[in-house]
Amino acid sequence: MDPSTQPSPTTAKKLGLESGQALMAEGPQVLHQYVASKIGAAMGRAMPQMDVRFNNLSVTADIVVVDDSGVKHELPTIPNTMKKAFVGPKKRIVRKEILKNVSGMFAPGKITLLLGQPGSGKSSLLKMLSGRFPMEKNITVEGDITFNNVQREQVIKRLPQFVAYVNQRDKHFPMLTVKETLEFAHKFCGGELSKRGEEMLSKGSPQENLEALEAAKAVFAHYPDIIIQQLGLQNCQNTIVGVSASA
Repeated sequence: MDPSTQPSPTTAKKLGLESGQALMAEGPQVLHQYVASKIGAAMGRAMPQMDVRFNNLSVTADIVVVDDSGVKHELPTIPNTMKKAFVGPKKRIVRKEILKNVSGMFAPGKITLLLGQPGSGKSSLLKMLSGRFPMEKNITVEGDITFNNVQREQVIKRLPQFVAYVNQRDKHFPMLTVKETLEFAHKFCGGELSKRGEEMLSKGSPQENLEALEAAKAVFAHYPDIIIQQLGLQNCQNTIVGVSASA
């Protein structure tokens, strides 16, 4: 969302803070605008936005392939075994295309769904954008990646400060429901507004600071429920998910 389009604290729609359902009553966009306006006023500046763009991005890997087709059907005789030990199979370099001329953008304030067949490069793209792709000598990267129009190479050391990548891991505790799993993850990540976070919300008027603290604390307190509402998991929130260790 462009900062110029963000509502002011006086025009932001009033939301209930008593539950995740109340916070999400008008939809996620209204909630995000409400919280952004309150926090922006208390911080004395608009909340930072991140625009991620990639243009003609290509990633290739040179892979060593062993060609033993000429010897795999030979009888295991002593001469053949000795020949394999000294000569060995033939090797050749094959160039594998991981990503080819991919272009797109992730706009601030939006949730983007990335779809593709298995092996089409979805994880590779996200790892490239987050700085998690293993850059070995056999890897070649072409194209541009920018963050707020700044080249990726210029911010590569700071990338973990504003980009996170969550590995795909389909393993959950088999005794927790969907809601309990989200609550556990939330508590494990802190579960409440930090002292430093409270101190940052002190640049506005006393009323603006108070409203920002109330909004931020409400979001932290009800964040698992907000996620359930936002992702439409209400019907399955009490369903136990996971696979037992013996499976």
